Amino acid sequence: MSKTIFVLNGPNLNLLGEREPSIYGTTTLCDIRDRCEAKAVSLGFTVDFRQTNFEGELVESVHQARKDACGIIINPAAYTFTSIALLDALKTFDGPKIELHISNVHARESIYHNSLISRTATGVMIGFGAAGYELAIEAMAGLARPS
Repeated sequence: MSKTIFVLNGPNLNLLGEREPSIYGTTTLCDIRDRCEAKAVSLGFTVDFRQTNFEGELVESVHQARKDACGIIINPAAYTFTSIALLDALKTFDGPKIELHISNVHARESIYHNSLISRTATGVMIGFGAAGYELAIEAMAGLARPS
């Protein structure tokens, strides 16, 4: 069984640290990747960390995870609320899936309240800032370990 956790990030997350720091903080996606890799190694896992601004590329990453990953942590960003294609792809992944959002989407405008992705997620991490990624790695390590 694979010990690789896919950490997938959707559009505009490459701008973390610059884009709306009052909402998303000043931590960069590169910083988050480094923290995820370190946390995963400490738990006996590896991370395949990806970011894309393109819906089809995110779907392709989910397809690859079907062969190569024990679990998926996904921050779909705007695709959370719009992408049936991503929802359908995630439904094909049999392992655990954690939906992650840096901000508390329920404390924001109503457009951010209806996640399509939650319908297939094993769990959801919302509002823990950049630290949510490390928390999600820890949760995934527990979910992905064979019992």
